[in-house]
Amino acid sequence: MIKQKIGMGIAVAAVAGMTTFSAQAGTLKVAFIDPLSGGFAAVGISGLKQFQYFAEMINKNGGVNGDNIEVVGFDNKISPKESLIQLKRVIAEGIQYVFQGNSSGVANALTDAIKKHNTRNPDKRVLFMNYSAVDPKLTNEKCNFWHFRFDANADMKMNALTDVIAADKGMKKIYLLGQNYSFGQSVAAAAVRYLGEKRPDLKIVGNELHPILKVKDFTPYITKIKASGAQALITGNWGADMVGLAKAAQDSGLTIPLFTYYAAANGITKTIGKGGVDNVRLIGQGSTNPPLTNEWRTAMQGFKAMHPKEDITQSRIATALRMMAKAMNKAKSTDPVKVGMALEGMEHTTYWGDKVKMRASDHQLQMPLRVFVHTDKNIEFDYDNSGFGLANESTVTSAEASTPTTCKMKRPS
Repeated sequence: MIKQKIGMGIAVAAVAGMTTFSAQAGTLKVAFIDPLSGGFAAVGISGLKQFQYFAEMINKNGGVNGDNIEVVGFDNKISPKESLIQLKRVIAEGIQYVFQGNSSGVANALTDAIKKHNTRNPDKRVLFMNYSAVDPKLTNEKCNFWHFRFDANADMKMNALTDVIAADKGMKKIYLLGQNYSFGQSVAAAAVRYLGEKRPDLKIVGNELHPILKVKDFTPYITKIKASGAQALITGNWGADMVGLAKAAQDSGLTIPLFTYYAAANGITKTIGKGGVDNVRLIGQGSTNPPLTNEWRTAMQGFKAMHPKEDITQSRIATALRMMAKAMNKAKSTDPVKVGMALEGMEHTTYWGDKVKMRASDHQLQMPLRVFVHTDKNIEFDYDNSGFGLANESTVTSAEASTPTTCKMKRPS
């Protein structure tokens, strides 16, 4: 049985007073440090359920060297400071694998802390399995052996999105709006850079960052976007901030195309509704409509049967867990150094049939990306039980999606 352990933001050990660094016999614990309360709780709780589901699927197929994976939830309240408190509790429980994805600000704090901890405690090392925090710095100037990213970084995604935008020769004006923290800043910088390279004639008529999770009504931003004459909007908003932006856009009758990173599920798809059909695009990985493989279709059907009000929203969760298990089975060990070495350069076939590879030089997973469109046509798996979902519109190959790295990897001796 996989357990969620929250309660006042504190994860309680399965065995009272457990202080040793080894997991209980027959069980491999992994930590999930993400928001389980507050404004982004819906995203975090959904992610935890998906981790638990895919862990159980691995367990049913033999687990990790015969042991079952147990996913333990730690509530970080989307705060870097709280995340470091939770990391200390993770280490005290003897957990050596940390999964986190919501907020690059949190990821930057965790990667620094884990690197420092591992240097000081070579017998209690921890691996950071980043499934969704996409600040490019994490696999460039801040890269380290202990961090692996299973999502495409913000530059990779923007490179693909701007190809679509650049191909529209009628596009002359565009607006940028995002959250004011490391990820939102990275999205804006990448948009400026790639649009400048691909379409120097295209004018950026607005480039704004708003406080994360502080805006109650996005109508004033929509009013400015309309007044600017922009023909499209680029945003990296996610969670409650994307719901709020989508609601204001629909209420204000904004009809220009939206190019997004996370405009789906967790209430967002239902909010966008009919008004966003064929007008809202999202860059991501995986494939929902169509599923591409029967294995992936069966996995999604199984999750929906277990959680009728939830959706598989982050296919990369399955990839991250399966690659971790694969590396452990290959290394015949759960030692972080041996598992990290096994992950470097690992090739893997996803549930939906894509070939991916963990680039050894910076620990950035290389993968095909897809541009999805919000629609109610030919939808086998919708989001939010709304009748609307994401359909595959185009695919960017792994080679096309790849971006260079400045990482100078230092490996443990």
